[in-house]
Amino acid sequence: MCRLYGWLAAIGFGLGLLPLPVLAEVERPIRPSIDCPTDLSALTTLLLRDLPSYANRVTQRSFTNFDTPATRPGYVLVAGRPEFEPLSRGPGEYLPTTTAEPQQLFFTTLERQYVDDQAINLQHYHWIFLAQESDGWWLVTMRSQLGNLPADQPPTPPQDTSDGAIAQAIRLWLRDCRHRSIAP
Repeated sequence: MCRLYGWLAAIGFGLGLLPLPVLAEVERPIRPSIDCPTDLSALTTLLLRDLPSYANRVTQRSFTNFDTPATRPGYVLVAGRPEFEPLSRGPGEYLPTTTAEPQQLFFTTLERQYVDDQAINLQHYHWIFLAQESDGWWLVTMRSQLGNLPADQPPTPPQDTSDGAIAQAIRLWLRDCRHRSIAP
């Protein structure tokens, strides 16, 4: 903003429209930056705080045709309830692609979709694997399960959602975290 104002003022001065003010070029960040936490618990607190806004941006960008209600995306309202107790992965279910042993994290999201002018709230359970490398945290894989089914139906099995909107949002957030672009 300062540079733009200085440039416009110089043009105005050159045209004789206004005097050239003395502007100090000060580089100040919009917000303070922090190092990405190395502790999984601290990382999770920040990630879950920001995840709804990241996920909603991913979802909104992926949909371009909102002509019919069926194509309208839903919204992530909140992410929370983290749990860190790892589950057994079982034989052959997961093979690490990184040198670091992945950390498991469980959390839930509450999402809202609008169908026929009715708001429907959906709870999803997510199981993610994060690996900490020398340059920061990376999402390895993700599984998700729909949570609020009718009582007479069995739960859905976890689905691979490594390419879904929540996973994309996590990858973007982790990228921003590695680049020190996350607010404290």
